[in-house]
Amino acid sequence: MASLLFQKAGWSLQITRTSRSLAVTFSTALPRRNRHRTITSASEASSSLPSRRHDTPRTRPEHSSLREDFQSTKVYRAQQARAASTASAPGTSTQRPPPGPNSLQPTDDIVHNDDLAAGLGDKPIILDESSRQVDWARSFHGLSTEAFSKESAQALLAPIEPEDIEVKPDGIVYLPEIKYRRILNKAFGPGAWGLAPRGETIVTGKAVTREYALVALGRLVSVARGEQDYFSPEGIPTAVEGCKSNALMRCCKDLGVASELWDPRFIRKFIANHAKEVWVEHQQTQKRRKIWMRKDDQVRYPFKLYSPTSPASAKPSNSKY
Repeated sequence: MASLLFQKAGWSLQITRTSRSLAVTFSTALPRRNRHRTITSASEASSSLPSRRHDTPRTRPEHSSLREDFQSTKVYRAQQARAASTASAPGTSTQRPPPGPNSLQPTDDIVHNDDLAAGLGDKPIILDESSRQVDWARSFHGLSTEAFSKESAQALLAPIEPEDIEVKPDGIVYLPEIKYRRILNKAFGPGAWGLAPRGETIVTGKAVTREYALVALGRLVSVARGEQDYFSPEGIPTAVEGCKSNALMRCCKDLGVASELWDPRFIRKFIANHAKEVWVEHQQTQKRRKIWMRKDDQVRYPFKLYSPTSPASAKPSNSKY
């Protein structure tokens, strides 16, 4: 513990510093009524006030000495900080060794989540600076260094078969995520590619999002953020997996995988040749609506095909459209 005491006429300042705290005590013996100057006339009041902003303000002698004492205190604290940094420099016994990849982290970093909707504490592991492994959570190692082999390029850029394309009820065409994985396995081989998280999973009130990096043959290929909606806290684990698949689909755009599905002309041509719009009826609520589906597909539960018997019933009143 270190202590400094400054005494002047009418006041004293004591600064006490310990290893964990800093205490400052200021005391004065001046009576309260003498702290303020009493103005007896209006002329004296007008003359005592500064006429312009750049006029030098009046300063009491004891205030000047107080500032000097505080400057001395700041110098003392700076000396103490330099001494502490010198004591913790490399080569001294007080330096702690850096944590290794398998060492336990402090308990303050542990996040306790009683409710999944409050967030997920799954930050990527930060590798040690001395480790030879690539930290894919921060690194861009191998990005655009060279092209892949001719065989890999042919597998990645191969045209998509119309039989593999699916149609959502709202008319959006897509390629199932498992077929993206099959294309990557064909191009690089199983185990030669992977997704590395680049940040913590963010859980909002209705969606889950996380950033991933696609790594192939030890090289960073692309970085994309996936997202997935959910309807209840119990569905968050499934939404996290869907978020990963969505990020994979977006990363594959940079490799040219299924690039036709991002071409508006291809989409319009596919809808005209392989999709249809039909009226369906919900088997429980009896509500009717229009949905899109493949021409070679069938209506699935809970809907059934609805065939209006007359033009007046072609668009029911309880329809959504």
